[in-house]
Amino acid sequence: MTDLSCLVLSCTLKRSPAESSSDLLGSQVLDAFRDLGVAGTIERVVDHDVRFGVSTDEGDGDGWPMLRRKMLDADILVLVTPIWMGQPASVAKVVLERLDAEISETDDEGRPLTFGKVAAVGVVGNEDGAHHTSAEIFQGLNDVGFTLPAQAVTYWVGEAMQAVDYQDLDRTPEKTAGTTEVLARNATHLARLLKQSAYPAE
Repeated sequence: MTDLSCLVLSCTLKRSPAESSSDLLGSQVLDAFRDLGVAGTIERVVDHDVRFGVSTDEGDGDGWPMLRRKMLDADILVLVTPIWMGQPASVAKVVLERLDAEISETDDEGRPLTFGKVAAVGVVGNEDGAHHTSAEIFQGLNDVGFTLPAQAVTYWVGEAMQAVDYQDLDRTPEKTAGTTEVLARNATHLARLLKQSAYPAE
């Protein structure tokens, strides 16, 4: 089935074509969705001139409106971020701030445009903090209208105070691969349910 689509927003701090662990994990998430018949794309946020702000369009060449259109066209949004100083990357926080505008963007029946859309999270880093990072992003995504499936995060964190990145590994760890598959399976299931039965209008 190809009735669903997914957008992965990679919140790496590195511009293309630099290699990125966030992009690698995001690509693996997309592969898991494709195995379930869900088409998708990945966008590296820093490759677009996304302005600071809390509106749908900050004007003057703002790159967010194009990413927002892709988000609204997709059924599933996956936000992938590295951990920096125990926190989601600044790019991820900019995305959440821009998504804040969706609270006041509604359909003809008064529902936010994000109602009926599913969200999930990916996290990479060299220190512990994946649970804290995903919790921050979960709250923001849910607050603006996204629905979270069970076990909606996949992550990898390396040994503390070391220099090995996710992209440096010879193979994907079994546990990370497994959680990626669960994320995709549960998000796909939930997105199909919400497509069949929308949230009630006001």
